[in-house]
Amino acid sequence: MKSKFDPQKRHRRSIRLKNYDYASQGAYYVTIVVQGRQCLFGEIIEGEMHLSKHGEIVQNWWNEIPMHFPNVKLGAFVIMPNHVHGIILITDERRGEVISPPNNPYPPLLRPALGQIVAYFKYQSTKEINSIENTGTIAKVWQRNYYEHIIRNERDLQQKTDYILNNPSRWEDDREYPNKKSPGSR
Repeated sequence: MKSKFDPQKRHRRSIRLKNYDYASQGAYYVTIVVQGRQCLFGEIIEGEMHLSKHGEIVQNWWNEIPMHFPNVKLGAFVIMPNHVHGIILITDERRGEVISPPNNPYPPLLRPALGQIVAYFKYQSTKEINSIENTGTIAKVWQRNYYEHIIRNERDLQQKTDYILNNPSRWEDDREYPNKKSPGSR
C-alpha cells in the first residue's frame, strides 16, 4: 500500500529571512559545508590551512565569482578542511542594467540574488572536482544548503572578518571539527 504524501512531514522550511530581498545591495557572511563533512580541502597544520588539489579548485572558483557577477565584490574568505566561510558584497554599481561580462557563455543576469551566487560557486567547483576524480559519475561535494548572515553594520562586518581570518587557528574548537564531542560528553 502506497503511503499518502504528507506536506507537513516533507515540507522543508526556508532558513532565509522572510520577505528579504537577497539581491539587494549589502554584505553577506556565508558558510558552505562539504557533503558528509568530509575533509576534502586540505588540513590545518600549526594553525595554518594547507590546501589540497580540491581546496585549490574551491579557491579558484571563489575568486571567479566577480568575473561572472560584475556587481559582486568579495571580502574575507577562508577554506577549512570541510567547509568555507566568506563575505559576499552585492553592490548597486550596475543596478537596473543587464549584467553580462565580455565572453560570458552564460545568459545575462539582473542583480543576482545571494542564492544564485552561492549556487554558481558550488556548481562550478563541484563540476571541476568531479572532472579530476574522473569516476564517470557526479558526486556531491557540498551539502544542499548554506548558512547566511546579513551583515548589518561596520562592527558586524569587522567581527565576521576577524572570525574568518582567525578560523584556522581555532580549528579544534570549530563545530565542524571531525569527531568533536558535544558539550558534556566524555
